[in-house]
Amino acid sequence: MKVTAAPLPEVKIIEPKVFGDERGFFLESWNARTFAEAGIDAAFVQDNHSRSTRGVLRGLHYQLANPQGKLVRVISGRAWDVAVDIRRSSPNFGKWFGIELSADNKKLLWVPPGFAHGFLALEDNTDFLYKCTSFYAPADERSLLWSDPELGIAWPLDGLEPTVSGKDAAGVPLAEAEVYS
Repeated sequence: MKVTAAPLPEVKIIEPKVFGDERGFFLESWNARTFAEAGIDAAFVQDNHSRSTRGVLRGLHYQLANPQGKLVRVISGRAWDVAVDIRRSSPNFGKWFGIELSADNKKLLWVPPGFAHGFLALEDNTDFLYKCTSFYAPADERSLLWSDPELGIAWPLDGLEPTVSGKDAAGVPLAEAEVYS
């Protein structure tokens, strides 16, 4: 397994070893010892699975009092995945990193606590899996505005108007958001 720091160094890109032949493939998507050796010492308490059609944008979500670390991957389709550093004390506050995750490239992304997270489905039937370090706490969830010009996220919309939930459409700009200290 290859673990690389993203331009936001706490965010990690994980490329598992894939063993394939005419029967299909095998890969290890989580190994506590291997990940701890790479600096990801996480205890997961919840797994989530979402399916989205092309153009669905989910995020940018975070939980303020119960921050979640998320290990994410796509098992069907493709998604543009984004992490935004929202720790006011960080030298990277307000900076974002995006990467394509897909069933074909089999990459995973570690989004640590202290970051907002979201993704755009680039194909129909995009299945997105999350391993989370804290339980979902709806009353604690916040949403950054996905289109906040201050963030300037380069979503690969290719002329599409994204489909967003009411909650995500009502997300707040970073300048008005409750963030981590």
